[in-house]
Amino acid sequence: MLMAHPAVLKNLIERYETLLRHAEEGSAEARRRLEDVTYTLCVSTGTRDIDTALATARRQLSGTGSESGFALVG
Repeated sequence: MLMAHPAVLKNLIERYETLLRHAEEGSAEARRRLEDVTYTLCVSTGTRDIDTALATARRQLSGTGSESGFALVG
């Protein structure tokens, strides 16, 4: 299984959290961007919902040290 680079996951989580706050304020553009980041997080973690994607990304961040863009896991 391919795993996204930790820096990519960290950035996606930060973007998701920022956009979530703006989407709650009613910005249509922020909601669309939130949907895009949600999709990307799910694809990057091999999951189908945002709660699982966030948990998976955080778990990967706490346990990976890969220096490449992607790491093969076994």
